Amino acid sequence: MNHVRPQHIIVIGAGIVGASLAYHLASKGTKVTVVEAGGIASGVTGTSFAWINTSCAGPDPIAALRGGAIAAWRQLETQVPGLTVRWHGALSYGTQDGRVSPESILLDRSRIVQLEPHLRQPPEQAIHEPEQGALDAVAATHAMLAAARALGATIRTHTPVLSFAVQSAKVTGVETAAGLIEADVVVLAAGTGTATLAQMLGASLPIDASPAIFMRYQAPPGLVRGIISSHAIEVRQDEDGTMLAAEDYVDEAPENQPAVMALRTASAIRDELKGAESIAPEFARVGLRPMPFDGVPIVGYLPQVGGVYVCAMHPGVVLAAIVGQLASEEIVTGKPASALEACRPARFLA
Repeated sequence: MNHVRPQHIIVIGAGIVGASLAYHLASKGTKVTVVEAGGIASGVTGTSFAWINTSCAGPDPIAALRGGAIAAWRQLETQVPGLTVRWHGALSYGTQDGRVSPESILLDRSRIVQLEPHLRQPPEQAIHEPEQGALDAVAATHAMLAAARALGATIRTHTPVLSFAVQSAKVTGVETAAGLIEADVVVLAAGTGTATLAQMLGASLPIDASPAIFMRYQAPPGLVRGIISSHAIEVRQDEDGTMLAAEDYVDEAPENQPAVMALRTASAIRDELKGAESIAPEFARVGLRPMPFDGVPIVGYLPQVGGVYVCAMHPGVVLAAIVGQLASEEIVTGKPASALEACRPARFLA
């Protein structure tokens, strides 16, 4: 069947993945409307540690996709005004998770101290990944949507999707409180809400809401130069001194609530870093990451109904640029991207 280039595409979700898709689609001259139930970056994007890395423990079914992630972000930096990534590298030690990237370098203590001079007890050895970086995921999302808007895209926030318009087994638009918005293709990029949207169309996507705790602190500038990931802390710092930390979600016990975890993590940061005595928690929140059942991103057309393309994944920030690039090309040209082959929704029908 000959591919017909879509004239109007709706992207449901204004997080970092939806924003990347909207920008890449609009840059190809396609009419784009972004529909978001809340505000821009109001979901998991707002609670992301936003570490851009290509590390993976064990065999990686999306090695080609992950391998293009950093280059895709570097390319976006040159295209989107106001989009900035801090390419200061990452230092890892004592985590024993087996995650390495092809660019990993084993450093001794003398070199570690040069990279992160505020460590109180620098380890004897650490893995350094100089190509890695981090960004402000909320600011990046706003920048990409602003760039999409400059290319003609429409952004509709606080506009929940109530239902889908379907004709002849193909979705032709979305119903909102403001009325019907017609489209040739609808992209589901709503994080953990993607499964609910797919369910409206009779498609079951096994996406779990995987919790993690994101914390922000006021701190003196310059304590952390890159990203530090150790058995005790996972932190990075912005130019203005804002320090960001991430912790695994434990349970709902009072001692594991975000505010309490933030105090405990602050204590760990003080123990690990010289000059961190005055840090103060500013924000702590649980973020719900969209985690496909098999850990592999879900990217591609739903087999159950025509005209619906899915983009659900973790890590969303890492993959947002490359998936936006490849998925937009697929949607516009109809040519499948080989790097997305392992990600198809149809695998859950097998």
